[in-house]
Amino acid sequence: MKRNATAVWNGSGKDGNGYLTTQSTALNQTQYSFNSRFADGVGTNPEELLAAAHAGCFTMKLSFVLDEAGFTANTLQTTAYINFENGSVTESHLVLKADVPGIPRETFEASVKEAELNCPISRVLTAKITVESFLE
Repeated sequence: MKRNATAVWNGSGKDGNGYLTTQSTALNQTQYSFNSRFADGVGTNPEELLAAAHAGCFTMKLSFVLDEAGFTANTLQTTAYINFENGSVTESHLVLKADVPGIPRETFEASVKEAELNCPISRVLTAKITVESFLE
């Protein structure tokens, strides 16, 4: 399986602008710019998209790990916080809120660790990855 996305940029780094389009068209000429990346401009940015990818990948992987352990989550909600410092992504911090009926704490924590280490986006990142989890 291969997936793709296309970035188009026009102009200089600071004054130019561009757009991103994904194969699925979930993003379809979605704008991005210096201001959307480094200030509060309208549009998306690579770090925000990385955060969405990591949160989504981790959460789905955790769902599969829980299934294998014999548990089904009512809800898994993950927010990823990407730190972008000095031109590098330095950390992805995941905050998980989970409602998994009947799961023992030890099984839950082991499942979270398994998903943290083995979701495909975690495996491709060289940045520090941390997880904070809350079992409801």
